[in-house]
Amino acid sequence: MIAERTVTDWWSTAVSEIQPGEIRLRGYPVEELIGRVTFAEQIWLMLRGELPTPGQGRLLEAALVAAVDHGPQAPSIAAARMAATCGVGLNSAVATGAGLLGDVHGGAGQQCMEVLQRVVDGEEAPAIVAEYRRRRAYIPGFGHRFHPRDPRRDPLLALVQEAVHAGEVPGRALEAGLALEAALAEGRERPVPMNIDGATAIIYAELGFPSELGRGLFVLSRSVGILAHAWEETENGARIKGPLPRPLLAGYHGVPKRHPDRMPDPHVPFEDASSSKT
Repeated sequence: MIAERTVTDWWSTAVSEIQPGEIRLRGYPVEELIGRVTFAEQIWLMLRGELPTPGQGRLLEAALVAAVDHGPQAPSIAAARMAATCGVGLNSAVATGAGLLGDVHGGAGQQCMEVLQRVVDGEEAPAIVAEYRRRRAYIPGFGHRFHPRDPRRDPLLALVQEAVHAGEVPGRALEAGLALEAALAEGRERPVPMNIDGATAIIYAELGFPSELGRGLFVLSRSVGILAHAWEETENGARIKGPLPRPLLAGYHGVPKRHPDRMPDPHVPFEDASSSKT
């Protein structure tokens, strides 16, 4: 027989404890959390093990709110909407969209946090910018293909600045982000301001989250928009919507229409035609 403790410790966890009539999250009875903490504070508790200060909770909530959606042209949201029109369940539509969030679409925040850490650790921002330019690569978290200046940047950085002044966060990631932004603008007529990924990367770094959790928090935030768009398509009742409106077809750049050199005789059975070739 296997010892009971060997079995019960198989999924041993410090996150939650469940007993008949009891649910404790990081030690707190759930009934004492309900109505007393915000969802953002609950996320912090589950990930970090302790409740945040009010200032930390406000910063986390601001970052989560800011990144919820960026329109149906975003691949993750478009995919969720298409999935919803194919009759799959809402959970499958949301999973389809969230599954597209990876290194290219959805990973810039984590990547920016790693660059910010390099500056915090002592590397010069102009040297990092020069390195990326030599590689003809974009510095994650800066510039935007759609917005000349991301409207989410200023309010988020203002909140970080307030938190620095209040002693809630150290301010080193904010200094690093602003130094990178200034280095990117040097010698250019048009600056390359920080985007949502850069601004939220600063917040998550200031709050002490590791970079991989920074990506996880972005996925959590964007899943709200994915859910809203998938539900809207479900409510619209449209069926099997593809990437193009129905009157339009995808372009084709292959070889022109052609036929095989040897066409089978439709009047000769396949077996007879095969056996006649000696």
